[in-house]
Amino acid sequence: MAGYRPQAPFLDELFEADGTPRQTAEPLIRDLESLGADGLAEAGRRRDAMFMQQGITFETSSTGGGSHDRPFPLDLVPRVLSGEEWRAIKRGLAQRIRALNHFVDDVYHAREIVREGLVPWRLVASCSHFARAVHGIRPPGGVYTHVAGCDLVRHSDGTWRVIEDNVRIPSGISYVLENRAAMARLVPELFASYRVRPVEHYPQLLLRALRSVAPSAESEATVVVWTPGPANPAYFEHAFLARQMGVELVEASDLVVRDDVLYMRTTRGLERAHAVYRRLDDDFVDPLEFRPDSLLGVPGLVRAYRAGSVAIANAFGTGVADDKAIYRFVPDMIRFYLGEEPILENVRTYLLSEPEELEHVLARLDQLVVKPTGESGGRGVMIGPHASEQEIERMRGVISAHPDRWIAQDVVQLSTVPTVGEDGVLAPRHVDLRPFAVFGERIDIVPGGLTRVALEEGSLIVNSSRGGGSKDTWVLEDGDDADRAGPPIADTQPPALPDLRYGGWTGQQQQQQQRRAAAGER
Repeated sequence: MAGYRPQAPFLDELFEADGTPRQTAEPLIRDLESLGADGLAEAGRRRDAMFMQQGITFETSSTGGGSHDRPFPLDLVPRVLSGEEWRAIKRGLAQRIRALNHFVDDVYHAREIVREGLVPWRLVASCSHFARAVHGIRPPGGVYTHVAGCDLVRHSDGTWRVIEDNVRIPSGISYVLENRAAMARLVPELFASYRVRPVEHYPQLLLRALRSVAPSAESEATVVVWTPGPANPAYFEHAFLARQMGVELVEASDLVVRDDVLYMRTTRGLERAHAVYRRLDDDFVDPLEFRPDSLLGVPGLVRAYRAGSVAIANAFGTGVADDKAIYRFVPDMIRFYLGEEPILENVRTYLLSEPEELEHVLARLDQLVVKPTGESGGRGVMIGPHASEQEIERMRGVISAHPDRWIAQDVVQLSTVPTVGEDGVLAPRHVDLRPFAVFGERIDIVPGGLTRVALEEGSLIVNSSRGGGSKDTWVLEDGDDADRAGPPIADTQPPALPDLRYGGWTGQQQQQQQRRAAAGER
């Protein structure tokens, strides 16, 4: 640690600008010193072996065009947030999720925010995830955004800002839980000086939320997790959540609709499914209403959903609130639907479908971040200050041809956290934060979330699919622990994943391609 220096002008979350540890970080720095570079490197080797053995992997693309699995990259230096910081974040997220839920209901029903001129209808209707097939349908309980994972960044001035909203199919919660279990197993000494709020109660929160919005059942409502299949890059998370909730993991071949009711095929015959946590995109869910060539969907599912006989999480059509152009209007949604001022700020965003804003952005491409409105996972993003002249000119042509498909944002000075290099030496790396919220009868937010870290020096790309890693996020207990729930950290070995095989399908190659694409995972 003696050679570690914060990277100006960015805020370092463990060290002051002069290199002295922040008050909340002092015990952690002391314990890291005791562990040493060799101890961190050895713990890293044990982590990789353990993750590969358990199947905790992430699919990445190789330079040759293929793909391969690698251990999910967990950095062993945690991120530490005080209880006071977390309470402000939690209030801001709950406010934002309520407003987004109102917005989704509004655009498929009264469209009041459009009539008031706050959000242009042409923008809503042009969103790639606006689902005309579910217009006029109100889901059980009136909840659309059952699971949300808004991405936050901390600016150099210390303020937290939302950089995008993920309310369609947010992914990553399994890594939050596995990261915590791995940290407790690999470096338990780092926990000795802290009281860290637990996270492993998330599956119970999700199960409770799904049952709370499920249509009435004679006994306990049956919940299932719907996966595109083992070929999907996030399949580990699908299987993990089903196992942790104690519910069935199903594919389309396991489901059937009879008389506008969804059933699951079992060895005992058909069993009604009351709530479905789906992990595939709208386009693939029902070939009668969305993509007719989908081999992964359940014919008649939207009809059953329209009849109110099944709850779907997240609700069909929720992706309209996931669009990066719609993000620009979330502060207006908060004021319009809730009558409140936003607690968490947006990053300044430019709509390139507006001629004046397009002209402004084209003149400053080398200073801005440009993003496609309907993509996820960091695909298509250009960071102007880090781009070459050729990349900037290419992007200028692409934007000019289809300006409505792009937004631009000011560059945020992402905070840094010490991160372990291959040699065990620490260096500052940029991070963001994805907390996870569950909306049922109320909004519950798991303390912390997935801290994603850019592993390359100077990089601002934290997405795992683009070479980023993750950190365990510690929210410290203090005098106000009203939101604390769940059991203490469990140092247990999860059971092996089930050996699931394809069977009874035709067109297997097409299915595998669809399984890779269908999740729409963010």
